[in-house]
Amino acid sequence: MSNVADLLRASELPPLEARILLMHVLGWRRTELITRDHEALSDDAVARFAALAARRAAGVPIAQLTGRREFFGLDFDVTPDVLIPRPETELLVEIALDLIADTPNARVLDLGTGTGAIAVSIAHARQDARVWAVDRSTKALDVARGNAARLLDANNVTFVESDWTAKLDPSLLFEAIVSNPPYIASDDPHLEQGDLRFEPRGALTDDADGLSAIRAIIERAPFMLAKNGSLWLEHGYDQADAVRRLLQARGFTEVHSKRDLADIERTTGGVFTA
Repeated sequence: MSNVADLLRASELPPLEARILLMHVLGWRRTELITRDHEALSDDAVARFAALAARRAAGVPIAQLTGRREFFGLDFDVTPDVLIPRPETELLVEIALDLIADTPNARVLDLGTGTGAIAVSIAHARQDARVWAVDRSTKALDVARGNAARLLDANNVTFVESDWTAKLDPSLLFEAIVSNPPYIASDDPHLEQGDLRFEPRGALTDDADGLSAIRAIIERAPFMLAKNGSLWLEHGYDQADAVRRLLQARGFTEVHSKRDLADIERTTGGVFTA
C-alpha cells in the first residue's frame, strides 16, 4: 500500500501538478501533504490518482481534471465547455474596478463571460454594482450561473444569452464594458498545443484573423456606453497596436494599453465621449 510521499515520488508528472491532483483526490489541503506524507493511502485513492495522472499526461488541463481554477482570489468551477480563467485576465478585472471606483451603483458589461470569472469577480468586489454577463453559449452560461450562485452573496449579476450585444436591452447604458473575446487567429499553431487543444474552440479563435470579434465589439460598444464610459479588451501579445487603431478610428479617446505581469501589452481600452 502506497503512502503520500512514495506516490508523489513515483509520479512522472511535474511535482506541482502531482500535488494538485493528489490534493483533489484526497480532499486535503497543501499542508496535509507535508504533515501526513507517510500516511498509507487506500487502493481506491491510488487508482483515482493514477487515472487522473494518465489523463494529465495525455494533455488534459489540470483545471478540467479538478473542475476548479482560482481567479482573483475565488475558486471557479470549470468544465470543458468554458475557457479556463488565466492569471493575465485578472488585469481586466482590476481595470474595471478602477473605472467604477468612484461611481456608486455602476453598471458593468462583460461580453463573452465563459465561467463568469470577470463578471463574478467584479460583482464580488463591488456588491453595489450591477453586472451583466453575456455569452452565446448556453452551456457556458450554465457554468457561469453556478459560479455566481456559489460565490456571491448579492444577486447583482444578470446573465444574457446573446451574440455580443444583440439581445441586450438597447436602453441599458454602462459605465464600463470589458471583454476577453476570442482573439487567436485561425491558423495559429498554438491552437493545437497544450491546454488549448481541450478548450472550446469558439472561446479561443474567431476562425479568422483574430480581430473580427474585437472589431464587432468596438463597433457596437458606443451604443451601450454611458457618457464618458470606457471599453477595455483583452487581446493577443502582438495585437495592441491594431486594437489601439481600431478604437481610435471608432472615436474613442484616451486610448492606451496596459501590460500584464509578464510585461506584455495584454489589454487596451479607451473612453467614449461622443
